[in-house]
Amino acid sequence: MRLTIIAIGKARKGPENDLFKVFADRVLWPITLIDVEERRPSSPAERVQREGQLLLSRIPDGAMVVALDGGGKTLSSEAFAARLGRYRDDGISDVAFIIGGADGLDPAIINKADLVLSLGAMTWPHQMVRAMIGEQIYRGQEILAGHPYHRAGPPPVSGKKPGKTR
Repeated sequence: MRLTIIAIGKARKGPENDLFKVFADRVLWPITLIDVEERRPSSPAERVQREGQLLLSRIPDGAMVVALDGGGKTLSSEAFAARLGRYRDDGISDVAFIIGGADGLDPAIINKADLVLSLGAMTWPHQMVRAMIGEQIYRGQEILAGHPYHRAGPPPVSGKKPGKTR
């Protein structure tokens, strides 16, 4: 399974991009970041439509499309991992994660999406969203592998921190 993150704006040098690379380098599936920009002056509505066209043009043929949008569905890390596992197990060859611009995603992207996913009710800078989805993809991979990177679960009954014994 190949993963593609298609985002409006350029990934700039800095800690956000470095953090994305940390997680992308840990993901076992091939992962590609594609940045697209719409620089022509226009109204917000025109810009959103043009950005939508740019994003749509970069989605791999036949890809499962996951649009990242504040109005989307929120999933726990475990549910997101299960979704990635289903894509993998169903033989999905490409999954494209779409990150819109400052004015949001064109309705054409939302309509094409197989999943509209929210990373929460707060608004996040685009550079951070790249890092956050990269981390969640890595976390999902580790959940599927049963790796302890993801330490979800109830707190210890005794109030003691896990792993500490005397």
